[in-house]
Amino acid sequence: MTFAMLLLAWIFQVATPLVILGDRLSVFISPKPFFWIMGRVGGYNHLKQLGVGSSILGQILVGALGGIVYGLIRRKRRDVGYRWTFLIFVSLPLVVSAIFLWPVLGTHYGGMPIDAARLITLLGLAISFLVFERVLVLGFDFLTSRGQERTAASAEFSPHLGRRAFLLGTLGLLFVGGGVAIARKLFRIATFSYDGTQYKGADVQAITPNARFYCVTKNVVDPRVDAGLWHLEVTGLVQHPRTYRLLDFKTMEMVDQETTLMCISNGLDAGLMSNAVWRGIPMADLLQASAPLPGAERVRLHGVDNYTDTVPFQKAMSPTTLIALMMNGVELPDRHGFPVRAIVPGYFGEKHVKWLTRIEITKGNAKGFYETQGWGPNFIVPTRSRIDVPYNESWIKVADATKGVPVKGVAFGGDRGISRVEFSSDDGESWDEAKIDYAGTKLTWALWSFNWEPDEADDYTLVVRATDAEGRVQEFEEDRAFTSGITGFHKVIVHIFA
Repeated sequence: MTFAMLLLAWIFQVATPLVILGDRLSVFISPKPFFWIMGRVGGYNHLKQLGVGSSILGQILVGALGGIVYGLIRRKRRDVGYRWTFLIFVSLPLVVSAIFLWPVLGTHYGGMPIDAARLITLLGLAISFLVFERVLVLGFDFLTSRGQERTAASAEFSPHLGRRAFLLGTLGLLFVGGGVAIARKLFRIATFSYDGTQYKGADVQAITPNARFYCVTKNVVDPRVDAGLWHLEVTGLVQHPRTYRLLDFKTMEMVDQETTLMCISNGLDAGLMSNAVWRGIPMADLLQASAPLPGAERVRLHGVDNYTDTVPFQKAMSPTTLIALMMNGVELPDRHGFPVRAIVPGYFGEKHVKWLTRIEITKGNAKGFYETQGWGPNFIVPTRSRIDVPYNESWIKVADATKGVPVKGVAFGGDRGISRVEFSSDDGESWDEAKIDYAGTKLTWALWSFNWEPDEADDYTLVVRATDAEGRVQEFEEDRAFTSGITGFHKVIVHIFA
């Protein structure tokens, strides 16, 4: 059964419980215990590996227990019919799985539309359970088909049973080997090599190269969408539900828009923030074409990987909220949402749904994946700034600092822009205005620099703060929960020595 699931995932990109079980369970774990668990196991990637490994092991143990029970029953009752085994080992697990996994059954890593993907996932489950049932029943019959008139003890130790057990065991080992080989192939294309990619340091550019753009994903294996299978639905509270294929967008007028994205879990010193030029279609064009009905308050965005998130209807109707098809002049890379993703300026990265397959207009009570988990309620990016150079705990000779120590970094104000950046070398006691080297737009970060001339050998605490284009100065919001993104000031310790 496990081999069949791995094979379906590898060849047909079908979602299986080995992966989507974790998606289903994770919404029941609130952010605080989630981060505690993640810290205990060594990070998000290790948590995902542990989840898949536990699913595989748990499935094998449950299957083994089912096999033991079946064997004991068959030893006592030889007349157990195939209808009963089909009911117990195929129909019942299929119904239970369908009920429990229903919210995530619409997953398909090749881009199949949600409703079709749900049927494909159920079909994959039925095939896998049927494989289990047939191998179990036929394997038992194979081992005990002769000598049924003998006593159980004599049959157990007969050469005939020994040969058949050896053959069946060898076949089992072949399936184990095949399953391990497929698992290794899936591991090589898994997200572990790039999930958590950060962009920071001395070489930060105004426009982030695609290969270095920050990346956070809930998936063990990200979708690799087949453009021929994929389509985008506009549904929900609309008069005219519509479906678009990729070719339909080629004939629409597109806009180029430079926009910075930042993850809600980005630390003050972290690099889960990047900037790109996106080309796409205003989401409002698609919504207006479907004629939203009264009562439309939120828009729920669905990815092919069963990820969902919501934005206010008015934000979705903003001309800067895009359905992006290109990133820095090329089609979206797979890891960044090919063929289309949402761009929602001013909101945290989780709102910029990748591998978008459905836009659903809803009432005000709709929630997405992380909202259900407990993130929020504020998803608007606060004003943030960061020092990239020098690094924390740097040691610099006085002689090397006589002409000044170059200090530089980034500042970001969501969709409000940055008007000013200030630098302090005395932990915020006094401030000097920094130079903005790249102002960007209202939707992007700014790059700044300052030539710092320390007075003498000492230990210094460098701090930066930014002011957005609306005149609001960056601050620590004491009443803002970490589930709405942390606020405060990035500080760097520098040691100037003789």
